[in-house]
Amino acid sequence: MLNVKTGKSINPNAAAAGKEAAAQVKADLSDMKVAFVYSGVQYNQKELLKAISDELPGEPLIGNTSFTGVVTPEGFISGDDGFVGIMSMSDKDLTVGVAGMPKEGTARETGHKLAEKALKAAGKTEAPAYFYMSAPSGEEEYYLKGITEVIGRVPFFGGTAADNTITGEWLLYTDEMVTAEGVSVAFFYTDKPFANKFTGAYNETDKAGVITKICGDRTLTEIDGKPALDQYREWTGASAEDVAGGNLLSYAICHPLAVKDRLGDLAAIRHPMNGNDDGSMAIGNNLAVGTAVVLMEATVDEIIESVGKTLEDLKKKMNGSIAALHLVHCGGRRAGIDSRINEVYDQVKAHADGIPFIMEFTFGEYGYEDDGNNTCGGLMLSFTAFGK
Repeated sequence: MLNVKTGKSINPNAAAAGKEAAAQVKADLSDMKVAFVYSGVQYNQKELLKAISDELPGEPLIGNTSFTGVVTPEGFISGDDGFVGIMSMSDKDLTVGVAGMPKEGTARETGHKLAEKALKAAGKTEAPAYFYMSAPSGEEEYYLKGITEVIGRVPFFGGTAADNTITGEWLLYTDEMVTAEGVSVAFFYTDKPFANKFTGAYNETDKAGVITKICGDRTLTEIDGKPALDQYREWTGASAEDVAGGNLLSYAICHPLAVKDRLGDLAAIRHPMNGNDDGSMAIGNNLAVGTAVVLMEATVDEIIESVGKTLEDLKKKMNGSIAALHLVHCGGRRAGIDSRINEVYDQVKAHADGIPFIMEFTFGEYGYEDDGNNTCGGLMLSFTAFGK
């Protein structure tokens, strides 16, 4: 049976915080197989992780820095001098192969090498039942491609490391390494049920077009042959000031774009991040010419309420009793929620039904669609349930 416990601390001393949070999860647990760790950028992460490992000897750790805080059954955990949340998983029948590495060569090459390393860590040659990934912003899809080359298309979940100021201070880590540029994974081998609900939970509008020009992977240049920023303003009614430079990042939280697959189904949210002087827009994830793109909308109330609705959808999707919930919530959505963050905790608490959980806030979210496709998105929720 899968047993799970959570711990937290806002002690300003990294080592003391790690020791305090880890002490809360080790009681009454044996056969500990992996611990998710999410922390504030204020800490020295190596000191934090060493203290956790000292309390949980032999248990692999994996995670990253989280935007402004974490949510556990104890509430929204945040502090000016740092914070940490841990969720530890224990099950004698569970095998987890954890591995991480700094970028070596291209992101795709690194993902390939890392997958081989994770298989070795698990003592396996076959693909896992599912896996977790953490990466920095920019090349998530390429790390995923490299991993997929080794294990094939396996359901995954996770998120992009975040900081508090969008200045690139984020870090991802395992108990053996800390890096700002690299990738980490946990391969899960189990016959227990698993489910992931990956959604933007926005409302689709009737304003849509086709991407006709991009620059690189993440700059949207034209929609239907028109400058992307002009088309976006026409759709939303936004002023030039609303979408100028970094203003677009905040404005688009309630007015993002979404891309569709070849069947016309929504695939993932794409967060406009910056309005450029040439009429193009920087986007938080990869784009492709010829893809259908549609304007999405939601109020802050709807963004908050979507947490509870998504949890209910996840529980319906799950086949069997749930032992734990791993909740990836976009940091952009969290920024839009602002001082109402405790309402998110209220939503989780009300719908988790006493199930242990941890929620991190990320700068990119990963999950799998109902058709089995693994996808990276922005302004998304990636909620995962682990069976008992």
